[in-house]
Amino acid sequence: MEIARNDIDGGKAFDWGRTSAVYAKYRDIYPREMYEQLIKLGIGVKGQRVLDLGTGTGVIPRNMYRYGAEWTGVDISEKQIAQARLLAKNNNMDITFLISPVEDIDMSQGGFDVITACQCFWYFDHNKLVPKLHDMLKDDGKLAVIQMGWLPDEDRIAGLSEKLVLEYSPEWTGAGWTRQPVYISNEVLEYFDIEERVGFDIKLPFTRESWNGRMKSCRGIGASLSDSEIAAWEREHRALLILTAPEEFEILHHVAIAVLKKK
Repeated sequence: MEIARNDIDGGKAFDWGRTSAVYAKYRDIYPREMYEQLIKLGIGVKGQRVLDLGTGTGVIPRNMYRYGAEWTGVDISEKQIAQARLLAKNNNMDITFLISPVEDIDMSQGGFDVITACQCFWYFDHNKLVPKLHDMLKDDGKLAVIQMGWLPDEDRIAGLSEKLVLEYSPEWTGAGWTRQPVYISNEVLEYFDIEERVGFDIKLPFTRESWNGRMKSCRGIGASLSDSEIAAWEREHRALLILTAPEEFEILHHVAIAVLKKK
């Protein structure tokens, strides 16, 4: 399903379903340290019922499944959910996945201990969604908002790859990521208090192949360009990596987490 918002990519439509297969293969890259930090913050632990918003291919529920929480993931894209269900089934994981815009989810009040949103919270209509999140959480429930991005001004390979994305998608607003805390809007603060913030840098390992796949599956390429444009970008990007990157390398990222408590 296509999404278009004036404040994202200049209103250019994108559809994560167009890149689901590549996304499933190359976007499961969040580091072990991030999941361990979430557990330290009391997110996704045994005995909790957790709802993951914008779950995509189910990366967060699948990686945190081993910690014992009961997970439900929701996403607007039918193709993303198809990948999530397949990957969970292949790994014998009992996770519920639902196809729906998160703003339209209709679940029992006070049913969840935790709600998570990783690399997606900015896509949602907070005025419509946040009151629902408040109602769906138990009285002591928590909302965890997570983001992770490469630092193009500090990492040469990431910067060069990002520059090439911008040549094909000049309006892409995913560029220029900096070391920053999770932004929490006033609409959210009407219903939640910020309990904790965590941020840390980490270098993630890639090969030329996996980094190309990671960049290809970004919103500015795989989710928004035509097949011919994607193929042209990929030819250039692979050639760029041969010239500028060794076969194996690391990319500097920054992880930021905000845990909010229901008022």
